[in-house]
Amino acid sequence: MSLRLAGRRILVTGAASGIGAAIVLQLVAEGARVVAADLDRDRVEALAAQASGAVVPGACDVTDEASCRDAVAATVEHLGGLDGLVHNAAAPSTDGTVVTLSLTDWRREMAVSLDGAFLVSKAAVPAIAAAGGGAVVLIASQLGHVAVGQAVAYCAAKAGLIHLAKLMAVDHAPERIRVNSLSPGAVATARLLQRWPDLAAADAGLGPAHLLGRIGQPSEIAAAAAFLLSDEASFVTGTDLMVDGGYTTR
Repeated sequence: MSLRLAGRRILVTGAASGIGAAIVLQLVAEGARVVAADLDRDRVEALAAQASGAVVPGACDVTDEASCRDAVAATVEHLGGLDGLVHNAAAPSTDGTVVTLSLTDWRREMAVSLDGAFLVSKAAVPAIAAAGGGAVVLIASQLGHVAVGQAVAYCAAKAGLIHLAKLMAVDHAPERIRVNSLSPGAVATARLLQRWPDLAAADAGLGPAHLLGRIGQPSEIAAAAAFLLSDEASFVTGTDLMVDGGYTTR
């Protein structure tokens, strides 16, 4: 595997499982050193144990500004600087329309997905600038582009992430910081088990909505994130990379 991220120092939020864990392992395989931050300390410690010292387990409550500052400061301390950020933290979603969804559930979705991206970026961007520049990736969703019923909070939060990445790209280009979002389609993670009895059932139910006829794998999203963080994407900023198996083409 290419070591296109050799020497890069990267913070990943929502790193304990699923897409986040896959991203951490992909970045390490490509030469990066990573702080894997999550509220689930046991899982990030188990993840770090797989990575032969290249992963530092960390804690970050992305809904809390002080916690985000502490996570970035700890990353800089452990790794000697910060070159990249992946915001992958996401809240359990609650179905509902603007009429049926509670304000509490709306705010929980926004607090983790959108406010969390704002707060961790607020802390990380100055550190990345101090290192001479780098890259930020916000994990969004194909449902930030298209609407599905009963998902008003999730869809709105992911759409906000996509536009936040564009705004950050404009503001921080002079600091040599590239900012992009990445929008997966349905991916085979435990998150799908909130709605499906198992991943095989999820693939059978959701796969036909994707042109490729299947749901994605966490490793496929991780590979795209690594690309956006690498110099191979040196002329890519302010865009949303769709990794959705063709879901949004129809």
